[in-house]
Order: sequence, then structure tokens, then C-alpha cells
Amino acid sequence: MKSFLLSLLLLPLFIPGFTQPIHKHLAHLANGNKKQLSVPLQTDPALLDSAWIVTHYTKKEVYITMRDGVRLFTAIYAPKDLSQKHPVLLNRTPYSIAPYGEGNFRLFWRWSSGSSHAWMQYFRDNYIMVIQDVLGKYMSEGDFENIRPFHPNKKGRETDEASDAYDTIDWLVNNVPGNNGRVGCFGISYPGFYATMAAMSGHPALKAASPQAPVTDWYHGDDVHHNGAFMLMDNFSFHAFNLPRRELTQHSPAGFKTNIKDNYKFYLQAGTMSQIASLIKDSVIYWQELYQHPDYDQYWKERNVCNYVKYIPDSVAMLVVGGYYDAEDCYGALHLYKSLRDNRNLIETPNLDRRLVMGPWYHGQWARDSGSYLGNIRYGQNTSYQYQTRFEKPFFDLHLKTSVDSNKNGICYTAQFFTGSNKWKVRTGPEMLRMNNNKYFLQNIDSLAIIPSTSINSSNNYISDPAHPVPYTAAVHDHRTREYMNDDQRFAERRPDVLTYKSGILTEDQIAWSPIDVDLFVSLSTTDADLVVKVIDVFPDDFSYDEHIYGKGNGKDYPMGGYEMLVRGDVMRGRYRNSFSHPQPFTPGEITEVKFTLNDIAHTFKKGHRIMVQIQSSWFPLVDRNPQQFVNIYTATPDDFIKCKVRVYHDARHPSSITMYTIRDSDKFFEN
Repeated sequence: MKSFLLSLLLLPLFIPGFTQPIHKHLAHLANGNKKQLSVPLQTDPALLDSAWIVTHYTKKEVYITMRDGVRLFTAIYAPKDLSQKHPVLLNRTPYSIAPYGEGNFRLFWRWSSGSSHAWMQYFRDNYIMVIQDVLGKYMSEGDFENIRPFHPNKKGRETDEASDAYDTIDWLVNNVPGNNGRVGCFGISYPGFYATMAAMSGHPALKAASPQAPVTDWYHGDDVHHNGAFMLMDNFSFHAFNLPRRELTQHSPAGFKTNIKDNYKFYLQAGTMSQIASLIKDSVIYWQELYQHPDYDQYWKERNVCNYVKYIPDSVAMLVVGGYYDAEDCYGALHLYKSLRDNRNLIETPNLDRRLVMGPWYHGQWARDSGSYLGNIRYGQNTSYQYQTRFEKPFFDLHLKTSVDSNKNGICYTAQFFTGSNKWKVRTGPEMLRMNNNKYFLQNIDSLAIIPSTSINSSNNYISDPAHPVPYTAAVHDHRTREYMNDDQRFAERRPDVLTYKSGILTEDQIAWSPIDVDLFVSLSTTDADLVVKVIDVFPDDFSYDEHIYGKGNGKDYPMGGYEMLVRGDVMRGRYRNSFSHPQPFTPGEITEVKFTLNDIAHTFKKGHRIMVQIQSSWFPLVDRNPQQFVNIYTATPDDFIKCKVRVYHDARHPSSITMYTIRDSDKFFEN
């Protein structure tokens, strides 16, 4: 007991984040005055968790040498209990493993960044926790490369992220005392990419990997591009504030600073992509590479993780995790899992453990807060805790704490949280579900119907003006919001450059679980334009949440009656409608069919609601502005940006539509 009290007393001296009042309470406890500490302990359980880790774990920092001689800085948190052997859980990150120093413990016990990952459950269970600065970052040697390509036929001293993971795992199982020879790897966002690379390493000790919101394909749908359109705000904020280091360092570099705190105003004033490049200058090599590869070429193919999943051994169990309202990497989680599924026939290989969990979350929310709401939309339950206790921890326990190499009884293939109905639906078999094809056709009276129009000539048009682009949200913000992914779209409906089509009131629930296929017939007055399509759930005018069930959400008194909830939206750069590798201009005035697919949704459009579709040609500054001429956008001048009349057709010969796939046979699922 004395050693425990002493550790509590000394805790603030070497762990950042503890305040003087807490220090005083700890002193009272050390002097035997337990009453003084009773309230803080009850209201701040993180304090007890932090003391528990310091008491029961040691931290060691080592350099692990890769096969090419480069050393990677690694922190090992190991349990003091050596009465039995423990599994190893590895997290490789470009975001720093700080704090540095063997006496400085990371604040694992608090909801923090995605890399912290709510690790307390693993510490309490005596996992050996390892975090590593990847090549070229912070205290690791070498030169960093964004989305370093995987090389399947490495020879000798050749390296990639998979070989770095292999060499790290090999060192850990041979040098860390008390490990059981079984290793798992996980990470959120960029660390999710490194978890995928670890799965490709082929090391026999690696038994399970969990890429979560993983960077997967930076051209088609993750942070950098969506369907060829450049995601301006995310890219500039990420790369301009993550400048390359000049030497080994324990500190993050200072980034670009602006006094303009309105992102719409800042990016509009920043100007063209060429002018924006001048703000970063030559400090970020990757920013220059982006400009050199506007189309889907070999550069992007080498960096598309989905092209290499066949190199993941059957012996590595995979748990892919993502959020349906993840602005950064919703695409990455969904398409990595689809690639894993399509690479092997799961029906013919029933013991192959390939799992997907998708929740109602923003980027990494399942490891940051309760996941009980996002913005104005409430779920009425702690979805993050449900995920951690029902899906993630049991997955790693199965493969790392036992000798089982595959779960032969009831593998959880997919688990989705359906917003709207706010229910988990879990599938435990690989057979395909019978899906209902629900096609909604645009109509000439700004409506949406399940039957195509019989009109001979029907269309709507708007003028897209690059000087006055449609904002992605109504509010003024300094940085891109998380909440725009399910935000109220009433502001956009009021703009003349946004077309809106609305269904009648639904007479029964529509449980949509699928990608959304878009099929538009359009004509342009110019040679190029973007098409942004948004699918929206329109709430009844008298709707309100029952706070006894759903709580207070974000605590704001927002009018939910008539709320237009964005369920899914995305952009298609028109020039890539036929090929991402070989762009083509539009012929002005010619009716052209444009097809593309929006990311999957898991959403119940409730009885009494309406389904809405909005169409526009800018989404700023989320997406860069299209000059609306067939020119190189990265070198376009201000004079290249012109207005475009966009006409959308919806008649008998041109049945513009969206298609969602719904389920009715819910007996194939286990709910909640």
C-alpha cells in the first residue's frame, strides 16, 4: 500500500497533464486523509488508471535496427508481472510516440488522439504495448515518404513499411522478456495504413491486425482526392502543418499560420491551386508530387493498398474498422474490407477471419469519446464502449491470448450501426443477403419518385460560378468540421445553384445498407465541371429528440423539426466520368451520362421522413474549385475560371436517378 501511495504522490512530477490541486489531494491521501480524496477519485477515474499503469508497468525506449541499418525509435510498455507470458500489441505511427524519456508515461488513460486508442483495457489485461516512430519521423532515422509503396519482391536490404514491421516484430519477440510470441498490430488513420502494411509483412508471430479508418487509396476516396477531385481543405491543413523535420527531434514542426479564421474566405482569397502552392513554397516535397500527378497513374497505383491485399497471409486475422461519418477515411475502411473479401472467397474459406465493424462515427471517434452523438444527431447509447467491449478486445484476445489461429465458430464478418433506427446489426455468415433495388428517379417538379418520368423533355439548370462556390456548411469555421458529414442541409436548399429533389412522405421504413449509385444525364455550357450529389434524410416538421432516451446531444438547442440530415455526399470531377487515367472534356451543350458511386451507408429512413437529393457543382472549400474548363487545374490561372450552366435532365429518354439497396429480411442479422 505504501508503494502505491508513493506512486500517487510522485505521479504529477513526471506525467504531464496533472494539476496542483490534484497533487494536493494526493498528498492528503499519503498522509492518511482518505476523505479528502474521495470525491476526486470518484469524479476522475483516469487518476486511478494512471497510477495503476505507473505501478504495474515499466517503460523502456530502444532503437530497433532495420535490415538496411536504419534505426527506428520504439517505446515498450511492459507489465511487471512476469508470472505468465503476455501478448504484444504494436502501434506504428508518424505522429510521434511522445512523451520521450523512460520516466515519462503517455496519457493512455485519457480519451485523447486516435493513436491513444483507449488502450487502458489492454493495460489492465497485461498486454505488452509497443509504439514506434516510423521511418523518418521524430526520433527515428531515415527519410520519411508519404504512403511508402509496398514492394512484394524485396531483395537483400530493400525495405518498405511491411519489412520495417517484420523487422520490428522479429526484434520484439526475441528481445522483450515475458512475451508469448504472439503479436497484434493496430492503428487509426495513418497508423491504420501501417497496420495494413504490418499484415503484409508475413512474420509468423503476427496473428492479428486491425487497420482502423486506414489510409488506403488517396486518389479515389481517402483524404487526398474523391473521384479525382482534390480535397483542398484537408490537404492544405495536413501538409502545411506537418512540415518535414531537418534532424531527429522530439517536437512537432511549426506549420503555416493565417490570421483569417474563416476557412471559406481564406481559401477563396488564396486563389488558384498554383497560388496556393506558393504559400507552401518548396517545403513539402509531397505537395509538389500531388501537382505532378493529377490523373490516376502509376504513382497512385503503387500507393493504392487495395492492389496488394493478396499478400496478407490467411494466418493473419483482420479486423477493419471505420465510421460511416468519417470525413477522412470512410472510403479506406470500406474498400480495404471489400478488397479482402473479394480477394478470397469467404464462403469457400470459412475459417478465414476477416471482419468489418462500421459505426456512426467521425474519424477515430470510437477511441475518443462515447460515440453517443455526432453534431445534432443522437444515438442514445455509448457506441464506442459497445465497439470496444463487443468487437475489438474479444478479437485481439482470441488471437493473441490463446493458441487459436482462426475462430472456427461464428466469425463476425460484419457489424454495422444503422443510424435512424440506432441499432447494431451483426452478420455472422458469409452468404450474400437478398437486397432490394430501390431506384429513385428525379422528376420535373423537383420531386423524387420510384417510377421514371414520362415527360418528353424535362430538365433543371443552375449557374455554377467559381467566384461564389457553394459552401460545405452554413457556419463559419477556422478548420474543417467533423459534423458536416451529417449536418443540416437546409442552407444549401435555399441557394439558386443547388438543385433539390424530394420524395413523398415514407409510409414504411427504408433500411438502406449499400453504396449509392448515381446516374445523371447532364449538359454543360463549358468543357468541364464537378458534380456533387448529396443524399439526405428529411425529418418531420414536428420532430424532436426525447432527452430521457437520447440525452442532450451536443448540448445546443438546435431546431430538429424539418432537419435535413446529410446521410452521404460526394463529388465527381466530370472529366474523369469515363476513366480516372484518361480524362475527357465535355462537348458543350451535348447531353452526357455521368455515373459514379457514393460510399456505403447504413441508415434507416424512418416512416414519416422524406428522402432528398441535392445536386450542385461546388463544395467549398472542402473540394478545390474546378475552373470549369478542360485545363490542368493545378496550373490554371485566375482567368481560366469561368461560369458554367449545368443542366440536369430527367425525362423518359434521360432518367436521372440514384439507387440504394435496402434490406427487409433482418432475420439474417442479430440486432443489439
